[in-house]
Amino acid sequence: MKWNFPTAEQLAAALRAGEVTSAELTDEAIARIERDNDAINAICVPDFDRARAAARDADRARARGEDRPLLGIPVTVKDSYDIAGLPTTWGMPPHRDYMPAEDAVQVSRLKAAGAVVLGKTNVPLGLQDIQSFNEIYGTTNNPWDHSRTSGGSSGGSAAALACGFGALSIGSDIAGSLRTPAHFCGIYAHKPTLGLAASRGMVPPPGPALPVEQDLAVVGPMARTARDLTLLLDVMAGPDPLTFGVAYHLTLPPARHERLRDFRVLVLDEHPLIPTGSAVRAGVGRVADALVDGGARVERDSPLLPDLTEAAMLYRQLLFSGSVARFPVEAYEQLRTRAAQLSANDQSLDAAMLRGMVCSHRDWIEANSRRELHRHGWRQLFAEFDAVVCPITPTPAFPHDHNPDPRERRIDIDGVEYPYFDQLVWAGLATMPGLPATAVPAGRSPEGLPVGVQLIGPMFEDRTPLRLAELLEQKIGGFQAPK
Repeated sequence: MKWNFPTAEQLAAALRAGEVTSAELTDEAIARIERDNDAINAICVPDFDRARAAARDADRARARGEDRPLLGIPVTVKDSYDIAGLPTTWGMPPHRDYMPAEDAVQVSRLKAAGAVVLGKTNVPLGLQDIQSFNEIYGTTNNPWDHSRTSGGSSGGSAAALACGFGALSIGSDIAGSLRTPAHFCGIYAHKPTLGLAASRGMVPPPGPALPVEQDLAVVGPMARTARDLTLLLDVMAGPDPLTFGVAYHLTLPPARHERLRDFRVLVLDEHPLIPTGSAVRAGVGRVADALVDGGARVERDSPLLPDLTEAAMLYRQLLFSGSVARFPVEAYEQLRTRAAQLSANDQSLDAAMLRGMVCSHRDWIEANSRRELHRHGWRQLFAEFDAVVCPITPTPAFPHDHNPDPRERRIDIDGVEYPYFDQLVWAGLATMPGLPATAVPAGRSPEGLPVGVQLIGPMFEDRTPLRLAELLEQKIGGFQAPK
C-alpha cells in the first residue's frame, strides 16, 4: 500500500504523470480503512461504492484532458456536513436516520474540484466536546494511543488522516475543533478567517441548510502537510453563491514573506488563567528555536497584545451565548436562576460561561463592541508582527473521559487538575476576534504523543500563517505516521 501516505500534492503529480489511477488510489484507501478502522473508528459512514464510481469518473475525465485541483484524490468529510444520500447525524440519536436532500456547499466544491469522497468521519454529540464519541457511532481513538482521545469535534477527520484514510479532510472549528484534533493526532489544520469559507449545509439536522454564517464558527481544511492545507483552502474559500457570492469574488493577499528570516513572530507559552503543560511548552520552545535559527525576529512579549484574561472571558460569553438557543424553556430558566446566584466577584471561567448562556441581547451587543476593540488591538499588533505562535491546548491528547456531566470532568496538567473546559482559552484566542490560525506539528511528548502549536495570523491574510507553517515544516519536520 504505497499510496496511503503521500501528500495530496504528490498524488496529484502522480495522477498527472500516469503513475497511478484514481481507481487504484481509492481501492488502496478503502483497503486500509477496512483493515484498520475497527481499531480507530474514524470513518463512521463509509461510501465506498460511490467513491469507486467517482474514481472511475475522475480517470475518464483525466483521459479527456481535464485537470482540476483535486481530480481523483481520495478525501473524507466530517459527519456534520450534508452529503446527499448519506445520514447527517451530528452524533444525535434522534437524527440517526436523517438524510439531507443536497450536498453542503463545501462538499459540492470538493466534488467540483474532482475529489473522491470515501465517507464521513466521527464527531461528538452535537459537535460539543473536545473528544469524539456518541451513542450512534461510538468512540474515535487516538491513533498514537487508543486509550486517549483523538480530539473533537473534528476528531474523526484528524484520526483518519493520521491513519492514511485519504489524503485530505474537511472539518469545522468554533472552540478548537480543527486545531485540537490536529494537535492531538500530529497533523495539520487551518482555521480560516471568520467568514472566509461558506458553511451552508454544515447545520444541525434536520436543517434547513440556509446560507447563514454563524458567529465564531468556521469550516476549514485538514491535511498531512502545510502545502496541502493551502491546496484545499483554495478550493474551500469564497462566499456563498446565494448571498455575498452574487456580488463578491475572493482574492486573498499573498503571504507577507517567503523566507523564514523575514518573519516577525510573537511567541507565547503562558496564559494567566491556566498553566501550560511541560510537553506543550517544549513544543512551543522547539518552534521558537527553529524561528530564531532561521533568522526570524522573535519576541516573547509585547505591550500590543490584547489582554488575555479579558479575551478569554469575552470568548466564553460569546461562545456560550449561542449554545442554549435550542434548550427547553425549563432548562433555560434553571440556568437563569443559577446565574442570578453568582457573586459579582466571581470572575471565573465557569461564571463567564454561565453568564454567557443567559445574557440578554443588550449584553451581547456590549460584548460584541468589546470584541471590536480587541480586533482593533490585533490589527495594531499585526502591524508590528506577522504571526503569533502559541499553544492549542495545555496538554497532549488526554485519556477518554465520558462522564455525562462535563462539569465534573477534569484536565490533568502536570499532575494538577483543572476544570475540563478551561483548556479552551488558547483556542479562543484566535476564535473570538475571527483570526486565521494554522495548527502545525511540533514534536512529541515524553510519552510519544504528538504535540502541536498554532500560528495565528492577521485577519484575511490566511496565506501568511500557512506559509510560515510550510517553512517550519521544512525546518523541524512535520507529520509522521503512527507506528
